Parts: sequence; structure tokens; C-alpha cells
Amino acid sequence: MQTLTVPQGEFKLARYPYRAKEQLRAWDAADEYLLHHLHDAGLPAQDAAMLILNDDSGALATALAPHHPQALSDSYLTHQATLANLQHNDHTPDDIRLLHSLAEPTGPFDLILCKVPKSLSFLEDLLHRIRPHLHAKTRLIGAGMARNIHTSTIELFERIIGPTRTSLAQKKARLIFSTYDNALDPGPSPYPTQYAPASTEHALISHANVFSRERLDIGTRLLLEHLPASNKQRTIIDLCCGNGIIGLVAAMRNPQAELAFVDESFMAVASANANFQTAFGRTRKVSFIVGDGLAEAAKKSAEIILCNPPFHQQQAVDNAVPWRLFQQSYAALKKGGELWVVGNRHLDHHLKLKRIFGHCDTVASNRKFVVLRAKK
Repeated sequence: MQTLTVPQGEFKLARYPYRAKEQLRAWDAADEYLLHHLHDAGLPAQDAAMLILNDDSGALATALAPHHPQALSDSYLTHQATLANLQHNDHTPDDIRLLHSLAEPTGPFDLILCKVPKSLSFLEDLLHRIRPHLHAKTRLIGAGMARNIHTSTIELFERIIGPTRTSLAQKKARLIFSTYDNALDPGPSPYPTQYAPASTEHALISHANVFSRERLDIGTRLLLEHLPASNKQRTIIDLCCGNGIIGLVAAMRNPQAELAFVDESFMAVASANANFQTAFGRTRKVSFIVGDGLAEAAKKSAEIILCNPPFHQQQAVDNAVPWRLFQQSYAALKKGGELWVVGNRHLDHHLKLKRIFGHCDTVASNRKFVVLRAKK
């Protein structure tokens, strides 16, 4: 656990899941810049209604907890980090209101703080969602590392909110100041979007923050070509499910199987749910879980786990993420159960799988991706 020192105080913060030798901080220079600016500007005003968007590990929510903000995030892990960090700093969950990314905040708001997401589509969706909750005197301040703030970022604020300017950079971070224009008509939000892959009969719905939202990614396409098929009754888990395409095709090829779709993104699980219901209605046994991978899954409960694992957590590259998912999968598999993984060759997932399972087989590969199978 590390200490964030800002004008609002000193705060002990940690990422989630907690690791004793964690090298990554639970905040970045953009958080520091924003909190210093708020202090210098005398913000937030007493009794101001405040909304925090896309807080990474709850650093902003913890530092500003005395003002009882609402905090909206698409990440289950961010929610858990926020709750833990509140407790570390003698606050209670009641000091803030945590919202998932598809929930409706309770406005109007006097102050909105937005950590700029890496995904422009997610930022666009967030700005459309908050616009109805603004008024003439709302202060909207964005914050992010300069490398993630582009001309297209500023254009989104200007097109959806109103006149926008940026600060000078400090420690490679910038602030964005956007003024609400009541006369502006940005039109309706374009999200969720749809596309029609050849592997299904139905168009797939994807909310704004879903991986590979506009098209089937190359790695998933390779995995789909080699998914196991059977008429046996068994449990199949689509881990890190995204819009659910892998589990959806697995359900088609395994008509007697029970399916589970798991992701830490609220938007991903909502997309998978919508797509599965379109394809199967209520004719199949299925569950949809927003959580920390398979941390809460019953031990020895699944025959097949399918996974296109991320190698980052929020905006930070974190090589421990696939390790954790593979270890969770080993615990959740029955004896003889199989974990199928697709990933970039350079990630060397086969080395991790051999350490955990003792072995792994290469099912398929191309120049960039490899499909691996490890049996318990």
C-alpha cells in the first residue's frame, strides 16, 4: 500500500486485487494534478452535487469522500478497490454512491470530474449520459495523461458538451475544462452498436466499453474456428466474455451445455446477456456474472473454460492479470476439464499454463496468435 499526499490529505491507497509487492500505484499524475487544481480553485463548494467518472482505483472518490460524491465506473475491480480504499482511510461505503456504467446517476450536478478513458467510444458514451444532468453553472473537468488526450478527445467534449480548453501539462498530465452549452444538440448516443459476424445468425450488440466492439478480433476468430463441440451435458465458462461471442458459438456447438459468461466489465456482461437472449431466449441454462474473474466460482465446477485474456487492468499493463485468471481457472475446473486460451504469441501464455497445469497443447496458430489447451 502506498500513500497519496495531496492538499486534501494523506491517503493510503492500493489497487485491487491487493498484492503485497505491487509495483503499480493506485493513482497517477492526472489524479494529483486534478486534486491540486480543485484545492486551488476552492472546489468542490459546500453541498455541491458531484459526480466522478472512470476513477481508476478510487483515488478521487477516497480523497473527496467528505463531499459524498457519486462515482460511476464500468469496472468491478475499480468498485472493489474503491470500497477497500475507503475503509483504509476511515470512510464507510455510505460516504459515496457507487454506480455501474449503465446506471442512471442522480443529477443535476454542480461538479463533474472525468478521468479520460483510453477508449474514445466509452468517453463518447459517458458524455452523452451525463449531458442531461448538467446545468449552466456545472463545472466539468477532465483529467488524463497527456498521451491519452488527443485532438479527437477534445472534439468529443466540444461536440457533446460545449466549448472546451486544456491546461498546460504537469508531470505529463493534462486537465480538460468543458463548459455546458444548452443550445448545443449533439444528437442521440450511438451506443450500443451492432455488427454481424459470419459465425452467428444474429447481429451482436456491444456497449461502448466492450473489447472489439466493432468487429471480430483476429485472435477470437482463430479460437472460434477450433472450439470443442459435444452433445454432452457440461458446464462451459466464457471467461473475459466481452460481448459473449465465444460463449455464444460454444453454446451452438454444445447444445446440452450450461453456459456462464464472466467479465469484470459491467458493459461486457450486459452485452453478452443481450446477445445470448437474442439467440436462445430462455431455452438454455445460463448465468451472467460481473466479478473478479473466477474468484467466487465453485471449485471443480466446470468442464470447459474459454478465455481471451487481457494483459492490462484499466489503463495499466499488468502481466499478473493472465496469471491470476489461469490460476482461478485451474481451481474451477473438474479433473479432466480443459482451459482453452487464445493470445498474442509474444505473451508466452504457454509458459504460464505449463507452470500451473504441468503442460499445454497448441491447438492452432498463425503469425500473430496461438490457441492453447491445458487439461487438469
